[in-house]
Amino acid sequence: MPREILIVEDEPGVALAIQFLMEQQGHRVLVAERGEDALELVYKYKPDLILLDIMLPGISGWEVCEIIRLNPAYRNIKVIFLTARGNEAEIARGLALGADAYITKPFSNDQLVAKVNRLLEKAFEETGK
Repeated sequence: MPREILIVEDEPGVALAIQFLMEQQGHRVLVAERGEDALELVYKYKPDLILLDIMLPGISGWEVCEIIRLNPAYRNIKVIFLTARGNEAEIARGLALGADAYITKPFSNDQLVAKVNRLLEKAFEETGK
């Protein structure tokens, strides 16, 4: 069963590479370049998982994650921060905001695919979806 993944990334080349990787895994992919656009897609499609950059035009990835986690209708969406910001304080902040994982760029494709698959399996176990 294909799962729906939202990629929130303001660098088109990076977004395209991740989109290709996720589509190779059989997932349906949505892409947003801005935090506001990401929230609109979350509200409309309720994706299974979000790959979320932090540094975005408009509202930040931090804010997107916080908004999603505050709404009970979207709390089951898995969130992975995928960002170049990787110091310990930022990782701790991301996890405290409710992210399920935090991966720093550059990352390996195998690492990303493994993490996505683990979280999607966990989501299925929790919700049956």
